[in-house]
Parts: sequence; structure tokens; C-alpha cells
Amino acid sequence: MKTARFMPMSYHRIVAKFGTSLLTSGADHLDLQVMSSLVEQIARLHVQGKEIVIISSGAIASGRQRLKKVPERKNTPFRQVLASVGQSHLMYTYEQLFSQYDITVAQALLTKEDISDRSGYLNARNTLLALMELGIICIVNENDIVAIDEIEGLKFGDNDNLSAMVANLVDADLLAVLTNIGGLYTADPHYNSQAQLIRRVDKIDAEIERMCSDTASHQGIGGMATKIEAARLATSSGVNVIIADGREPDILVRIIQGEDIGTFFPAHVNKLESKKRWMLSGLASKGKITIDEGAKVALIKQNKSLLPPGIMKAEGDFHRGDIVDILDKQGNRIGCGISNYSSSDLVIIGGEHSDKILSLLGYDYGNEVVHRNNMVMS
Repeated sequence: MKTARFMPMSYHRIVAKFGTSLLTSGADHLDLQVMSSLVEQIARLHVQGKEIVIISSGAIASGRQRLKKVPERKNTPFRQVLASVGQSHLMYTYEQLFSQYDITVAQALLTKEDISDRSGYLNARNTLLALMELGIICIVNENDIVAIDEIEGLKFGDNDNLSAMVANLVDADLLAVLTNIGGLYTADPHYNSQAQLIRRVDKIDAEIERMCSDTASHQGIGGMATKIEAARLATSSGVNVIIADGREPDILVRIIQGEDIGTFFPAHVNKLESKKRWMLSGLASKGKITIDEGAKVALIKQNKSLLPPGIMKAEGDFHRGDIVDILDKQGNRIGCGISNYSSSDLVIIGGEHSDKILSLLGYDYGNEVVHRNNMVMS
């Protein structure tokens, strides 16, 4: 019996990344047996109340499978064609597999620009969190139709980095990067029989980076180097990371149970502390919202969201997606959060009932001015 590295109940919200080489088993088409096994495991965890987001590669490989009679071209437009055709087939496959367990799936196609933009970040975050609350499994991929290599800064570059960004976006407890290799080795085990699996990496230093020669397969984009880069990003924002072989029986279930499998990268900070430091630093704050006593009690004692009726005034020039300080009527900062509405919006809806937002503004981003998921109390 292998020793557990952490308590089984440590992980409630999980981002699981499935690489192309895993989903195709190194071939030029999707491996339904592998996908069925992964879906069955997620269904079991779903029944246990775990919240899971899937980052799935495989669209281009799936498109190549569907267009096998079309001559292969090496240019970017053709890869986008493959992604466009393959993405719908990939989602259809997931939908059919999850339907066996009566689980609804959703799709989210993101670009780096989507998450970099303050409004896009908030939209993506709110949508993914809402899907999880409804028990819907969201399958995320990069939007390869618009995120082309030639447009600098628009592309994540690979789904490893995307998985780390999404793990940060939804405040995940764990990022499980599943591939066709058992984890990080001292050398490439495909070519070196003496290679040793590294069970735990507490710090990603030059020695670790040296081991990660980027040996991308012909199916996928990223090799071990991009996975280490993703681990660096995720652990620095409070997310634990495991890189493991997705072909192992019950791999996800065993990971959640705390089994010592793959390579474990512990988070450098508590994810709540990371979020608190970012928000409470004041460096990112764009304005202030003063609330009444009733709203203060709701926020502090009842862990509620901030609604329009409790708002007394808004100060500063801030936009939807900006961080704002939340003050009580004595002027004391009691917390901060990401605002769903701009300062000019709050001048109009502040003090009003939430059901009047649409009629007053002509649009509606939800009842909450600051949702509890996007708020930190001092």
C-alpha cells in the first residue's frame, strides 16, 4: 500500500488537463477507451460532490481524423480548419460519454486575451463558477480559430498554460495534468532505462528545468517543459499540481484519495492567502463602495454577496471587472472585491432593489454588485 501525501478530502475543486497524446494514445485519432475511462472516473468524483473542470486537448487530432481524406497541409489556416472541425467532434464525444451518467457538459473556448481583459476575466470566472454550482462539467479548450501564433500575446501557446490559468481563475485546489508519461523523470524514460521518477518537487529551480527538455510529440504541442511552466504558475497562485500518467487505472480517483502517484508540486502559498494578498494590497484597487449596516452584517457574518440595496455611494472611476475597496459607513475598509458594475452604474442602481437593474441600466450583469466568490474580507 502506497503512502498518502495528503488527506483524501483535501481536494474539492479540481482542474483536470488531458493532453493530446493521452487522448489519442499516440495515434492520429481519439482513443474512445481512454476517454471512456477518464469520463467514468470524473462521474464517480462528481457523485461524491467534487467540482471538476476539464481542460481538453485533442481538437486538431480529432479534426485530422474527420478529414483524413483531405491532404495534410502544414500552414496555420489548415490547423485552424482541423481545430474547427475537430472541436465539435471532440465535444460530441464527451457529450455522448457523459450522458451515460446523466451529466450535462458545457464548452468554453478561451484565448489569452479573454482572461487578460478585466471584463473577460470576470465573465469567464463567473460563468465557470456558476456551471460548477449547477453540477455541470465544463470542458475548456483554447480557441484556436482566433488565437493564431502570428498575433503576439493572443495565444496561451499550449493547454498546459491554459490549465494553470483556469486553475487560478476558479480557485482550484488541485491541477491534475494527465499525459502519457508517469511524471517528471531525471531523464526521458522513453530513451533512458535508468531514468528515475521524481515524486515531489518543492521548488522549480535550474536543475528541474534542465530535466525538462521540451520533447513535443507529433500529436501535441507541449512537452514536459510546458508542464513545469504550468506547475510554476499554478503553485505560485496557491494551487497544488500533480503530473501523472492518465493511462493508469483509476488515476484521477487515486490522486484525489491521496495516493503517492506521479510527481507532486505543492502550492507555495495558501490559495486564499494568495488571493487576499493580491486584493488587499490596495495596489489594484480602482475605487471605493460604501455600504450600510445591514449590508455589512450580511457580508461579514452571513458570507453573502453585495447587492445594490446596501450601497450608499461609490467613489472613484472604476469599470466592470475592477477591484474596489468596500467600506462601512464610518469609512473603515471591511474588504474588497471585483465589481460586476462600473462606478457610473452604481450611481444609478445604488440603493435600489436588484430587480430594477435591467430597467434602470438597460442591461443586467446579475443581482450581485460584488459576488461572494469574488470578495475577500479584511
